[in-house]
Amino acid sequence: MTLPDRIKAAGISIHDEFAPGDLGQLIYMHGVQNHADYGFNAIHEAYCAQIAVEFILDRKKERSHAWLAKQADRIVGSVLIIERPANQAQLRLLFAERAVRGLGLGRWLVEESIHYCRSVGFSLVYLWTVEGLHRAISIYESFGFVKVTDKPIDEWGGENLEIRFDLDLCSRGQAESLRG
Repeated sequence: MTLPDRIKAAGISIHDEFAPGDLGQLIYMHGVQNHADYGFNAIHEAYCAQIAVEFILDRKKERSHAWLAKQADRIVGSVLIIERPANQAQLRLLFAERAVRGLGLGRWLVEESIHYCRSVGFSLVYLWTVEGLHRAISIYESFGFVKVTDKPIDEWGGENLEIRFDLDLCSRGQAESLRG
């Protein structure tokens, strides 16, 4: 998929590999902004760091893939697809920095990652998010993700409800909706 003109005009480019410094910027952005937006603590920041570190250190990425949005060599958005057993993929670390929200970057990252998952033959994409992340949940649901379960968590600075969403890529209806 082509990056929309609106995102390109903001000076944003997409990269699929981590360069030196990208990990630190990505985790800093997640930590600071998620604390400001949702009250998440340093444990959540470490959780995000662990996800990114495991992705980077995985020498057999196979079908796992990263989309890192950069503006003037600074990370301003991300999404990772992690290959899981049973021909499933997990969508992780979706984020758009506050300064670039409203451009459609988050929506584009999700759409691009779904197209990628379909193109490499995954049968299902799933993700875990937290109740209250309305922008992200709205994007997920608009692409056909459905809530399948939830569980309470209290490690991130307060009580939260973690929600799992699944997208069945084998469903004919999903294929039609993504073609636009």
